[in-house]
Amino acid sequence: MFTTLISTAQLTEHLSDPAFVIADCRFKLEDVEAGRRAYVEAHIPGAVYAHLDYDLSGWKTGANGRHPLPSIQLANATFSAWGIDSNSQVVAYDDAGGGMGAARLWWMLKYMGHEAVAVLDGGWQAWMADGGATEFGIVMRTPTTFVGQPREEMRRDADTLGNMTLIDSRAASRYRGDEEPIDRVAGHIPGAKHFFWGGTLDTDGHMLPPDKLREKLQGFLGDTPPHRCVFYCGSGVSSAQNILALEIAGLPGAKLYPGSWSEWSSDPRRPIATGQE
Repeated sequence: MFTTLISTAQLTEHLSDPAFVIADCRFKLEDVEAGRRAYVEAHIPGAVYAHLDYDLSGWKTGANGRHPLPSIQLANATFSAWGIDSNSQVVAYDDAGGGMGAARLWWMLKYMGHEAVAVLDGGWQAWMADGGATEFGIVMRTPTTFVGQPREEMRRDADTLGNMTLIDSRAASRYRGDEEPIDRVAGHIPGAKHFFWGGTLDTDGHMLPPDKLREKLQGFLGDTPPHRCVFYCGSGVSSAQNILALEIAGLPGAKLYPGSWSEWSSDPRRPIATGQE
């Protein structure tokens, strides 16, 4: 069972394994159909397409963030349509080292109680660089029945952040409030620390080795145990990458705030901080 990362070589060995469900999670915030177009042109053989806006998110109300979690019923229906059941090994990949959809799907399946899910280390770029096979078009798998139940201990919401250590996973300029290209207000949740999700990757987009991750993340957390930490980003997507990195480093238990900054900043009554804390 692969529960955190899988290499391109390991996935190649299982391309014909019917128990493996591969999900292409490529997505661009500035062009929400770019990932789907790229998928149709070329993807890992057998992969379904997981659209961040439509498959990995629920209904938006204007007050619940840009990528709110889907309902239990919708998540179960989506995973069932992709052919995922309790015996499936899921592999998620994107073209951003995991931070633009793949880690989100990894976290969602864990949250719904499915342990056999891993992110392709290095993503699409690594697959191509290693000479991986590709195909074009759209894949439709035989539907199954996925029955998941949320593990509520894995998340925190806006009203349950108290007494937790908050960690902002966005780029430093957005955390400080120097700029805000997406959401309506710049800044961060007061008291939040900062650890950019991209800091978990090497220059080639592979996850850092477990010992390096542990050294880096443990040094950042200090005496704060992971289960007292809540990670957030703009909309609960790239912050899942930091939680994945902690798992690889042997530091499990961190929480996700799915609504993240886009939800927090939607309510003018909530306080906002800027600068470095």
